[in-house]
Amino acid sequence: MGLLDGKVAIITGAGNGLGEAYAKLFAREGAAVVVNDLGGPRDGSGAGSVSAAQKVVDEIVAAGGRAVANGDDVSTIQGGENILQTALDAFGQVDILVCNAGILRDRTFANTTEEDWDKVIKVHLKGTYCCALPVWKHMKDHGGGAMVLTSSTSGLYGNFGQTNYGAAKAGIYGMVRVMAIEGRKYNIRVMGLAPGAYTRMTSDLPGRQGREPDPLSLPENVAPGVLYMVSDLAADHSGKILGVSARGVREIKMLETDGFAPGRPYTAQEVAENAASVFFPEREGRAVTLA
Repeated sequence: MGLLDGKVAIITGAGNGLGEAYAKLFAREGAAVVVNDLGGPRDGSGAGSVSAAQKVVDEIVAAGGRAVANGDDVSTIQGGENILQTALDAFGQVDILVCNAGILRDRTFANTTEEDWDKVIKVHLKGTYCCALPVWKHMKDHGGGAMVLTSSTSGLYGNFGQTNYGAAKAGIYGMVRVMAIEGRKYNIRVMGLAPGAYTRMTSDLPGRQGREPDPLSLPENVAPGVLYMVSDLAADHSGKILGVSARGVREIKMLETDGFAPGRPYTAQEVAENAASVFFPEREGRAVTLA
């Protein structure tokens, strides 16, 4: 028995990298998989092609699994509806959605053009909305399901040169929190994912150029954490954000300090005098793996 026997999963951006690893593992665990990928370069330019998605599908089918390819654009509602329809036409249901598709156009903030900003926000943030909304409506009417929306440590902690990407990924964090609240009565579980892996998108981040990847950082070693998230094993954890990498799996939370709360009008000088209560202590020596 596989963890996903009888389930149907849609995975966007699954023509390579993390999405491909998820698709192949989900298929081995019994799921029928819709492999969505628009194709094209990682900056979102140029014409798309379904060939990358089809290659993954062919490999899944050759290994005895069930899968179908889709080349629709995640950043439009029509694209999201088409992806859902591909699943329904091929398999008759949808139980799992992993919003993984993304692009990078890294620039320092001063050098980020309006086009760079709009394109990254459109694919990541709007694309998550456009894919999740049709599937949400289907799940609402058919007993629920599981969604994993991909955020990033760049949005949760920050990363140099990724203002557009970080803004989109922080927005997805907000989507997870709200959708988890709204999904309770429909049995729709929504979790957020901040993955850390060596992929086509991350291969030239600072410190990685020209280096052979650590085998543990490859996507197939991250996929089991995501399998956990979409399976019934995570049934009690809607609304939570997990960092998943070769280091393992850990929850990421937004916290508040006890703060300075005098219960009366206060001055800016008093805030400064009570800074030790307002701010968290700085943690030295902790390296953050960026996705």
